[in-house]
Amino acid sequence: MTDPIADYLTRVRNAYMAGKKIVEIPSSKMKVAITKILCEKGYILSYKVVEGQPASTIKIALKYHPQTKVAAIKKIERISKPGLRKYTGVDEMPRVLNGLGIAILSTSKGIITDKEAKDLNVGGEVLCYVY
Repeated sequence: MTDPIADYLTRVRNAYMAGKKIVEIPSSKMKVAITKILCEKGYILSYKVVEGQPASTIKIALKYHPQTKVAAIKKIERISKPGLRKYTGVDEMPRVLNGLGIAILSTSKGIITDKEAKDLNVGGEVLCYVY
């Protein structure tokens, strides 16, 4: 696999589109950090890192609207790819859906959202947009 983050985002997107309640994804530090942000911002219900013998996995409980069963995530897309990395400074920070969505960045302060990066005055690699 050449791009594990794109695989992670695709698994989450496919699980939402299929109406699944839980999705399992192979774990890494970066994937856990992205999952933590998604949970804090209310895009997923909860997550649990399951330590296994061959490899650990992340179990993610997906979030839907109670009456209409519409997914909490409308779109989740990869921005920076292995063939073309996208970096941004604090001055050109992207605004996702005019501030309603979030951009997840990899910075020197760790994996954080665009708003946190602006507050900390750091730029970095734009991993994905979520709204």
